[in-house]
Amino acid sequence: MARRYYMACLDLEGRSVLVVGGGTIALEKVRGLLECGARVTVVAPRIHPELRELAVEWLPRRYERDDLAGRHLVVAATASEAVNAAVSRDAERRYLFCNVVDEPDLCSAILPAVHRQGPIAVAVSTSGASPALAKRIRDQVAALVGPEHARLAGQLQALRPWAKRNLPTYDDRREYFERLVERALS
Repeated sequence: MARRYYMACLDLEGRSVLVVGGGTIALEKVRGLLECGARVTVVAPRIHPELRELAVEWLPRRYERDDLAGRHLVVAATASEAVNAAVSRDAERRYLFCNVVDEPDLCSAILPAVHRQGPIAVAVSTSGASPALAKRIRDQVAALVGPEHARLAGQLQALRPWAKRNLPTYDDRREYFERLVERALS
């Protein structure tokens, strides 16, 4: 039975994230983290040439336990099972969320397949069972979410302060916005 993960969105803007490993998978993870404004440090003896062109701090050496100090999240993306297990163990001791690529049993955080359209983010997770299936479902859902949805999200966001001031309860605001969405997408 796969673990059941609590789905959440993390605000990583300006927060320190460590990526252990410097290959193509690390490159993919770093790009996503930078897109969300994280301050990324990569620790690896060697890194993919494209990583050198990104706004990351590179520590050109092997992982050390103290690399976790001051981090908000850690991603282990190495080809070494021993290193990945050590990163997971060390992160757990520090109460840090950790994603170990392709090793769901070592993860305290799963990184879902994500589609972004303006302020909308659709994330699909299989709890680590099959990243390929998650990507396939994400692509199918992405076909349903277009620029018109992003525009609507922006319009609704602009109405939130008015609704907070003029509609007294959470239920009143929820019903108001549900009616607006229904009208806009019917």
